[in-house]
Amino acid sequence: MRIKPKSPREALQPEPAPAPPQRSRHVRNPLVILSNLIITLAVFGLAAVGSALYFGKQKFEEPGPLTEDATVVIASGSGLSGITNRLAGRGVINDSLFDEWVFNLGIRFYKNATDLKAGEYAFAPGVSMHEIMKDLVEGNAVTHSVTIPEGWTTAQIIARVREHPILVGEITEVPEEGDLLPQTYTFARGTNRQDVLEQMKKAQGRLLAEIWERRTDGLPVATPEELVVLASIVEKETALADERPRVAGVFVNRLNKNMRLQSDPTILYGLYGGEAWLKDRSGIKQSEINAENKYNTYQIDGLPPGPIGNPGRAAMEAVANPSRTQDLFFVADGTGGHVFAETYEQHQENVRKWRQIERQRRQAEEPQETQPATSN
Repeated sequence: MRIKPKSPREALQPEPAPAPPQRSRHVRNPLVILSNLIITLAVFGLAAVGSALYFGKQKFEEPGPLTEDATVVIASGSGLSGITNRLAGRGVINDSLFDEWVFNLGIRFYKNATDLKAGEYAFAPGVSMHEIMKDLVEGNAVTHSVTIPEGWTTAQIIARVREHPILVGEITEVPEEGDLLPQTYTFARGTNRQDVLEQMKKAQGRLLAEIWERRTDGLPVATPEELVVLASIVEKETALADERPRVAGVFVNRLNKNMRLQSDPTILYGLYGGEAWLKDRSGIKQSEINAENKYNTYQIDGLPPGPIGNPGRAAMEAVANPSRTQDLFFVADGTGGHVFAETYEQHQENVRKWRQIERQRRQAEEPQETQPATSN
């Protein structure tokens, strides 16, 4: 087909633009439009959630507003909202809806909402929400302690537990003499006094069973309870750790020979019970030695009817494995320790030396007479 040539005028005219393509019927479908809207919103939603998680995580792990050490007590049964309010009130986290929202969601994100523990917590300056959560979940609460010296009577222990300012509650059941293990016990604020005593009692039971199983053969104690009785006497006779096995050996030798123990502390306990050492005593009077009581080992054979205090681990182990000597006597040596003897004659000489030391001490303590002034 021949193409008619354009005239010069027609050649100069621009070609008309092609018409836009006709819209597909699928594009105009309402379902397609709705799907596109949903996809768009989902994309924006995911982006928003991702941004929120990112910035929330940053906020959860960044240093907090605390500027100085703070202690916060979380009561039992507070719940997540109560804990959050308590922390915000003490300035450990910011007192704002956003920060509280971040803290709450962070705890829930880590699935720890039901694992937060009550107690007294100490927080350092700048502590983050994440570190706070970790402390609350692990129960890293502030602990307090009470120390019970070896040999204390139950009355002395009860007095110390009662006066402790952190413990709460009343003592409803007083343990028997010798049932408590002297050592240091730790506990959280709000712990009940009776619970601490029960902890001491259980610790003593476990330790005594262990020591009884490792005792040497041929001891003149028939039961674990008798071991505690003798250990309580050893505990009162010497405070030196290296002397306890030897003192125990003396008492074991005397029991094996049917000799009376003749231990001064048993006299005091028999007369005054657990309060015998609540006051300082300079010594034992002759009238106290002569007074009859069922604990006085100058008057009774064998062991007294019960412990005269609560012995510690070292004293019980000394009785379970005493020194193997022939010693039957000991007396103070003036330096805080004792001198031992196998025979009564040796002991009498040691006693004479001790009494001489006592006399010299008394003389040194007596006031010196003032000499009158003289003039030439």
